[in-house]
Amino acid sequence: MKKPLLALAAGAAVLAVASPAAAAPSGDTVVTFTVSTANLDITVPASVNLGAAFAGSTITGSLGNVTVTDSRAALSATWTASVTSTAFTTGGGSGEETILPNLVEYWSGPAISTTGTGTFVPGQPTSADAVTLNLPRTAFSKTSGSGNNSATWNPSLRITLPPAAVGGLYSGTVTHSVA
Repeated sequence: MKKPLLALAAGAAVLAVASPAAAAPSGDTVVTFTVSTANLDITVPASVNLGAAFAGSTITGSLGNVTVTDSRAALSATWTASVTSTAFTTGGGSGEETILPNLVEYWSGPAISTTGTGTFVPGQPTSADAVTLNLPRTAFSKTSGSGNNSATWNPSLRITLPPAAVGGLYSGTVTHSVA
């Protein structure tokens, strides 16, 4: 009698393994990905020559395109670009060979191009809004929006040449930064 019971138990085990599994009516797959981020950068022309003018007059010219590129993919993608200037000097940089930053005026003008969402604000939309560069000034800003964006503008300088300025090639540095 013990043999049929063992055969019956083995047969039930085979039946349990051979039965097909029931399929679920739906299934979820969790999908993930990353939106890459990068930096907040500014590009400026390496150099510019504004030409020539006589002592006691002014010289005006464009600096060339300045571009802020915001690749931070931020929820609040705001930034402010600032500008300042050193003194302009020639020769040994004596008093007569120096044009101080308070004689250097800057205006951003309007944006040439923008990308992304938000509000882009020129620091000085027209020459009537020009500011001296003896301390850091706002050149351009983005006050709202999210995600990647960029702005390009073509700022101008107006430099007052003192009547006592000595002739020569003057050199100085205009620095743009963004934060």
